[in-house]
Amino acid sequence: MSVLGFTAQAQKTINKNSKTIVLVHGAWSDASSWDAVTPLLKARGEEVINVNLAGHGKDTTSFAGITFQTYVDQVKAAIGTRTNVILVGHSFGGLVISQVAEEIPAQIKELVFLAAALPHDGDNLLSLAKQDPASHVGKALTIDQEHGAAIIAKDAVADIFAADAPQQVQEYIAANIKPEPLAPLATPVHLTEKNFGSVNKVYVHTVNDHAISYPAQQYMVKTSNVAKVYTLQSSNTPFISMPDKLAEILVEESK
Repeated sequence: MSVLGFTAQAQKTINKNSKTIVLVHGAWSDASSWDAVTPLLKARGEEVINVNLAGHGKDTTSFAGITFQTYVDQVKAAIGTRTNVILVGHSFGGLVISQVAEEIPAQIKELVFLAAALPHDGDNLLSLAKQDPASHVGKALTIDQEHGAAIIAKDAVADIFAADAPQQVQEYIAANIKPEPLAPLATPVHLTEKNFGSVNKVYVHTVNDHAISYPAQQYMVKTSNVAKVYTLQSSNTPFISMPDKLAEILVEESK
């Protein structure tokens, strides 16, 4: 009986200390963006949760019903009662993970910002984009107020997001890119030093990024409390061009 009791207790301890990597994709993207990285993480024994935000990929939620809080609540629901979460946000996902950390800081071990918006209280994606003149997004972006959508010109997609991807991948992304729900991009985050400020932060730079430029990334890191920085010689989508290197970083951070 005591042996069984010990085993159950040991199992409980392992589960309590085990970490979970939660992946949050960016704008004009979906959960499939992590398809090359997820198997590499799982092969190393990591528990991985890949969140597909409403209105993205195969999800057909009406844009009219999608708010920034919709995304935050989706990520919180995916995390559930887990603790020791390594919460990874790509690009616009950086704003989502920041707000999640603000709301459930005790459950988040670390935030990993991958080529991501790293906000201060009151920032939104559009306000941060205005501070990034080197980004190629602005000249390719159309705002459709009537349908609440932000649209990237198809002929600019490869250059903005995946300039280092194989040509057939670039063509696939350009052919399949969808409009992005507009309202969440314009919604400010509400962050406090007590909650968001207390969570450990890591930044993964993407040097050849045309969506969130490297100078903008460096500026956000410089003006924030970031514990550790990695640098990849990639475009905005290292999960396509160098999934092995990105997986190594995430495995290292989950130790």
